[in-house]
Amino acid sequence: MEHCVFIHTNHKQIVGALVARHALRRYSRHNDKFDVQIIHTRDYPFLREREGQEYLRDGVKRTWIYDDLQSFTPLRFMPPELMGYKGRAVVIDPDIFAVSDVWDLLSRDMGGKAIMCRMRAGPKGFIDRCWASSVMLLDCARLTHWRVEEQFNEMFELKRDYARWICLKLEPRDSIGVLEDEWNDFDKLSSETRMLHNTRRLTQPWKAGLPIDWRPAEKFRLFPPLGWLMRARRKLFGEYALLGSYRRHPDIKQEQLFFGLLRECLEQGTVTEEMLRTEMQQNHVRHDAFEVLEQTPPLSA
Repeated sequence: MEHCVFIHTNHKQIVGALVARHALRRYSRHNDKFDVQIIHTRDYPFLREREGQEYLRDGVKRTWIYDDLQSFTPLRFMPPELMGYKGRAVVIDPDIFAVSDVWDLLSRDMGGKAIMCRMRAGPKGFIDRCWASSVMLLDCARLTHWRVEEQFNEMFELKRDYARWICLKLEPRDSIGVLEDEWNDFDKLSSETRMLHNTRRLTQPWKAGLPIDWRPAEKFRLFPPLGWLMRARRKLFGEYALLGSYRRHPDIKQEQLFFGLLRECLEQGTVTEEMLRTEMQQNHVRHDAFEVLEQTPPLSA
């Protein structure tokens, strides 16, 4: 098929990916025109093979941990290869949920650009000019230089910085078009939102109460000493030590959206009760998920 939406994920975020896939189908009136595929880290051995090795991230050497919450992020560059460098693709993180028809994005005029996305929020966007590659519309024929395994390995040869790669700073600036914020709405759910991104990992609705299992930044442009403290914490106590627990999302509407979609997945069998209980036991889904499901009102049609 010439149009496809890809959701990249790992085992820790697979429930989010399945819910994201359901949301894409639920809210589209054009499901016959595009495919939806999940890109899973388990299918790409080169990610696991680098376990424990040092790579370059934001000018700092870090240890690659295959089991980290966000080990899937290099796979957001896979769609052009998977499409045979033809057609259109949208790629999204597993914590992004459509609330409108994604076909409007897939079929839009790209104005000759290879990539369309929005800028990151906060200092990453305003100071570092970092693009939010968590949602990208891609013209695959214009991205024949994306070769993920080769470019992933360059990070360990200290030839490629992860942060510059993920922020699209290695792409020609004139090849990137600006996407409306609503297609990647950062923890904001309004009448204008097209796709909701629970980008604040600390408050992802399905994680509340679990121990934090993601790696915080260690470089802060506005207050460098904080980066020094974070590096000292990691070296003295371990990767996730002293980071605390996930918190409940402050917006009940976003919690209700996720669990309303999850309820529908359970009803349709795309997520089973057995799978959800297993994910809860592995600390991938909050332990009170079934209680939250019981309290969540059905989504409107």
